[in-house]
Amino acid sequence: MRKADEQGFREFAASHAASLRRTAYLFCGDWHTAEDLMQASLMKMYLAWKRAKDLDNVTAYARKVLLRTWLDEKRRPWRRAEQHDGELPDTADATADPDLTSSRLWARELVHAALLQVPPRQRAVLVLRYFEDLSVAEVSVAMGCTEGTVKSQTARGLVALRAAVEKLDSSTAGRVAS
Repeated sequence: MRKADEQGFREFAASHAASLRRTAYLFCGDWHTAEDLMQASLMKMYLAWKRAKDLDNVTAYARKVLLRTWLDEKRRPWRRAEQHDGELPDTADATADPDLTSSRLWARELVHAALLQVPPRQRAVLVLRYFEDLSVAEVSVAMGCTEGTVKSQTARGLVALRAAVEKLDSSTAGRVAS
């Protein structure tokens, strides 16, 4: 790779790594796996940088690479056997109001735990639409499907997410009451 291309890639990677890692976390629910996905995606971007740098929206292409990398990772048999049953302890922000912090953490963790129960393609659509704030057309391009598919997956994903939140919320309320 030429020095100018390499420098361009380094600048792109430095400015987008955190965003890609956050998106990967929303896809998979594990920071270590998210880090691996982000690095694998950046490696793929590096190998294709000669072509990718000339695209209209390199960030959209990087998101598409990340999405495909995650979906490929989900298909690997050794990943299917892995279970995420343990709960990580919450960390408190000492500068925030404890009452507000606990309710925000509870809501965020509830939504995230519910999101992990949504099927992968529906989860991907929800993350891209509502966490990455992409339009239906942009999600369609990123996922390589029609806009109608994005809309139906969004609708089904929201129904699944709502059901998972209600299920988790009722099971949490039952534990707190007893």
